Formats: sequence, structure tokens, C-alpha cells
Amino acid sequence: MTGGITMAGKKCPHCRTKERSEEEIKDLITRLNRIEGQIRGIRKMVEEDAYCVDVLTQVSAAKCSLNSFSKVLLGSHIRTCVAEDIRNGSEEKTEELVELLQKLMK
Repeated sequence: MTGGITMAGKKCPHCRTKERSEEEIKDLITRLNRIEGQIRGIRKMVEEDAYCVDVLTQVSAAKCSLNSFSKVLLGSHIRTCVAEDIRNGSEEKTEELVELLQKLMK
């Protein structure tokens, strides 16, 4: 089972999924590809005995890219999943968001 889809191609009733626009998917994948490239670059620097400060500078850049990815994803989650839940009179996603933010801010 992957992404909330069973091997038979049906949605799993116990798995949560999120439908995204093609544009959103493309943006997120582009960001992830960039981060993946940064990580590969850091690995190469280590393999080539790059100076510690230079490696750490690239690690910092990768962290910033991951933070940016998270901000985009979090913003989308609030505008869609959380807002829809509130419109439907539920507080489940709001409580989930509060717990998530507490984890992220450690």
C-alpha cells in the first residue's frame, strides 16, 4: 500500500491523503529535487575532504531549503485541510495543527 492506495488501486479507508493541484505538486517536487541536490553536494564535499566550515555552510543552506519547503506545505495545509475542517464544524485538524506546531517549535 502506498499513498493511501491499496494494491488493487482503491483508496484505503484508514489512510489519510491530500489531493494537490498539478501546480502545487510540481512546486513541491522542484523544491525537493533542489534539496536532494544540496544533500548530494554535501556528501561530495565530505568525500572530497572539503573544509569543515564550507560543509557546515552548505548544511545550513539545506536546512533553510527544508524549512522553506515546510512553510509552503504548512501554509497549504492551513488554507485547505484545516480551513475545510473548521467550515465543517470540526476541531480535529485544528488540534492536530496545534500538536504539530508544538513538535516543530522544539
